Amino acid sequence: MTVTAVIVLMWAVTYPARWLGLNLGRVRLPPFWLAFLQFVPVSVIAALIVPEVLGSPEWPRRLLASVVGGVIVWRSGHLALGILGGFAAYWAARSLAG
Repeated sequence: MTVTAVIVLMWAVTYPARWLGLNLGRVRLPPFWLAFLQFVPVSVIAALIVPEVLGSPEWPRRLLASVVGGVIVWRSGHLALGILGGFAAYWAARSLAG
């Protein structure tokens, strides 16, 4: 497959998806779909984080850091603070374990 064909195929997939996202903003969704879509961000973040945390040889440290970061975000409402807290917990656990 040539480079040009790959670029055209990538465009053919990306453009309609973006066009739909921009044009669906005018559509009023039923309450069922609004309630359903509220869980999408949580599902996506879980799908990204859980395999990385539990599939690693150092899963106990990563799990600790994830829990600390999650609690900080939950209690403070600040994502950046939770990320920094998770990093700090991971580095502390790694330093203590040697």
